[in-house]
Amino acid sequence: MFSFPAAFEARERALLGSRFTELLTYATPTPARGITVNGLRCAPDVVAAGAGLPLAPSAFCTAAFTLTDPDLRPGRHPWHHAGVLYVQEPSAAAPAALLEVHPGHKVLDMCAAPGGKSSQLAAALQGQGLLVANEYDSARAEILRQNLERMGVSNAVVLNEDTSRLAAAFPAFFDRVLVDAPCSGEGMFRKEAAAAGQNSQALIEHCAALGGEILDNAAALLAPGGILVFSTCTFAPEEDEGQVAHFLQRHPEFTLCDLSGCGFGRPGEPNRAGYDFGAEKCRRIWPADGGEGHFMAKLQKSADAEPAPSTEPARKKGRGDRRCGPAKVPAEWTDFARALFPELAERPVQTAGDWLVLPPETSLPPHKLRTLRAGVPAGKVLKKRFEPSHALFMAWGTSCRNREELTLDDPRTAAWLRGEEIEARTAANGWCAVLVDGFPLGGGKVSGGRIKNHYPKGLRNLG
Repeated sequence: MFSFPAAFEARERALLGSRFTELLTYATPTPARGITVNGLRCAPDVVAAGAGLPLAPSAFCTAAFTLTDPDLRPGRHPWHHAGVLYVQEPSAAAPAALLEVHPGHKVLDMCAAPGGKSSQLAAALQGQGLLVANEYDSARAEILRQNLERMGVSNAVVLNEDTSRLAAAFPAFFDRVLVDAPCSGEGMFRKEAAAAGQNSQALIEHCAALGGEILDNAAALLAPGGILVFSTCTFAPEEDEGQVAHFLQRHPEFTLCDLSGCGFGRPGEPNRAGYDFGAEKCRRIWPADGGEGHFMAKLQKSADAEPAPSTEPARKKGRGDRRCGPAKVPAEWTDFARALFPELAERPVQTAGDWLVLPPETSLPPHKLRTLRAGVPAGKVLKKRFEPSHALFMAWGTSCRNREELTLDDPRTAAWLRGEEIEARTAANGWCAVLVDGFPLGGGKVSGGRIKNHYPKGLRNLG
């Protein structure tokens, strides 16, 4: 039977009094599990009607669903491979939905891995504007890159940097900034045993200091009039209400937006802040509300705030500048694109090493930051022929002129995801996109009525 760490329980009983049992009693017998639908692929009702998954609508986000079968593993579902859905706790989808992202915005997700919230932001942009998804940890940054590729995001730049370097490089550049801050993870006690085991006041204080630093950098990155959403998956006052209170003291150019009409959760707790700053405008999701535990605050920067000048430091030794550079368009790419992706044939291309890249139409200012991806790597020219990438088919496979059309109940779908060759029924010879129910599963090459499988080995369903 689950029990809270003793120090946590003592603190919360002191803060909540008689409300402790009400708020910290979980609404579900096991941790809630869910999916978030990728709006770049389809509307939520398409998944509800056609995926064959046991789903219930989520109160936290219109694009999210709760899985009603706790034993189901949707990560093996073909539509997951096709980037139609992202496996995510339902309440974790709430912060991105609060950011008010619209097509054309320049958006920054500062602590973005593994990518669920970034994919929501990308869906809101609908391929217009720019998404910058940053992650400090290099291994997690690679997972972030892979997830955005799977979701078919074409206008993203994935960075692997410290947030202070972002602030120095892009002052007042972004219209929207999301800070899902590293935290002590008290909202994950039931889901992750390690969170309960490592809980301590020292960890809380460390996370609060780190979160404050990240928030200060976010303030510098946000353009005048822009919106910042701050979130955690903890209950600790120092990381939540106290964090927001101290931020507003340091940054009088920001005002706290009222989240009372968001339709979920409960008001923030004024007694957790040290002074009255309007904590009730924040939002908490308690275990009793159907989530595990989240905190959110929405802040807007004054329209007449003075932007800080750029102070980007010199590149540190050993950091590779992997930004794309201008490229002479190879004839091999032009011929390939005109045949299969004519809408891409006239787009500018850049180079990143041996790769040809289709960059976002909205670009970042020049910088020397560690870049894992800037746009979509289209492929390489090898021996005077163009070899397309998996990412190209995931981003634009639905518009490919040569397609193999599969369905969920077609046995070839499972075979494809295992990495096997499959029979070609609708695709002609040459490169083709492989789709399931109209959603891309990558690309293959047709010869003699068979499709040679180019689905990446690390992504295959081998079980």
